[in-house]
Amino acid sequence: MTLSVVVLASAGIGHSLVSSLDSGIARVDPFKDMKNRPRAGHGMNVLMVGTDGRDRITEDERQRYRLGGAPCHCTDTLMIVHISEDRERASVVSLPRDSYAETPPHTDRTTGEKHRGHPIKINAAYAEGGPQLTVRTVENMTHVKVDHYLEVDFTSFMKTVDVLGGVKICTDQRLTDSYTGLDLAPGDHTLRGGEALQYVRSRHADASSDLGRMKRQQRFLAGLVDRATSSGILLNPLRFRDVARAVLGSVRADRGFGTEELLDLGRAMRTFSPSSSEFATVPIGRMGYAVEGVGSTVKWDPVRSEHLFKALRDDRPLATTPRARATVVRVEVAPQQISVQVENGTRTSGLAKRVDAALRATGFRTTGRPTTARSTSVRRTVISHDPRWDRSAQSLAAALPGSELRPVPGLGPTLRVTAGAEAHQVRRVRADDPGQGESAVVRGDEVGCS
Repeated sequence: MTLSVVVLASAGIGHSLVSSLDSGIARVDPFKDMKNRPRAGHGMNVLMVGTDGRDRITEDERQRYRLGGAPCHCTDTLMIVHISEDRERASVVSLPRDSYAETPPHTDRTTGEKHRGHPIKINAAYAEGGPQLTVRTVENMTHVKVDHYLEVDFTSFMKTVDVLGGVKICTDQRLTDSYTGLDLAPGDHTLRGGEALQYVRSRHADASSDLGRMKRQQRFLAGLVDRATSSGILLNPLRFRDVARAVLGSVRADRGFGTEELLDLGRAMRTFSPSSSEFATVPIGRMGYAVEGVGSTVKWDPVRSEHLFKALRDDRPLATTPRARATVVRVEVAPQQISVQVENGTRTSGLAKRVDAALRATGFRTTGRPTTARSTSVRRTVISHDPRWDRSAQSLAAALPGSELRPVPGLGPTLRVTAGAEAHQVRRVRADDPGQGESAVVRGDEVGCS
């Protein structure tokens, strides 16, 4: 949702006009007294955050778009936008809001209390330490130096979409979310500000929760880029001035994100199109990672996420990042979405523990507490599953070649693996749908509407 502001703020227009826009941006200092920062790479890295601020939302908008309740004063969306040094490519990496993170030592901006580093969900760093702690936490996790910071709230986002005249999105299935009020039939839609906010905020429109939401955000950004670059707004200085003033008057940015930076982005955006952009989500190693005092988090895959962030540091396209060397089998449901209980069906000590660890390393949500089966003379590994979760069972069977699928009505969403005496090799699997938690890189013209 925050890339929209950069698109509008970066047309190839005159210095005096950009200077007037610069003066209307609220400023923050997210880099104050920061030390031991990552080494600067090539290109420009902008940390874009969308907050749940709703102070300027009208009562009618609160009711219509389900924006009631107290805000958490946290970041609803986090993205690293990398503009290549040759200004021909924009790479957008979404950071899941529930990502497991560890903060550096800091002072709580509300209580003044000094904290040592501690576990946290990454979106809560803003509530504890504002933009500065958010930047420090992201840099510590990614080793990518943040050059600029841009913050947008609900009001800013709605204004951006409305002044563009709406953004076209498409869906091949009905999307409903009782929390946000989203209700979209299959087909093409042009979303105005409030409807667009429902679309990018919805976490309950499908089973993939926040990962599905990030995929929809990427689709929306592709549509917004297409709208902004094809509507003529960026080529009409007067029209652009009116649009940008309306939008930039309600965002916050670092003090260094000024006239020259806007002009620099303007040169990059003159020939920008959806095909010039690429989108990815940080690869997830484990969903539902429980942390005491924090709750359920998602943990990044350390190897694949490092490949992704190294591409940003090296100013390389994300699509060329190395993949794991092991052969990966395509499945319909991502392992990060599948809960598994492993039990030992043999007298071999430690077998269930090894199978549990291997499945967890592949991405499955194992309990981490293997048990002993009623029978200890099982030869062929058995996957017991509720028929309602047959697609998940097929994905798990692909990871356990040679296993037997056994339907058990009423078993529930957690699949049960009874490890047998025969070979129990665990293969890597990944979902065809990148929205289910995989790190597949897509271009803007691949996620938008055809």
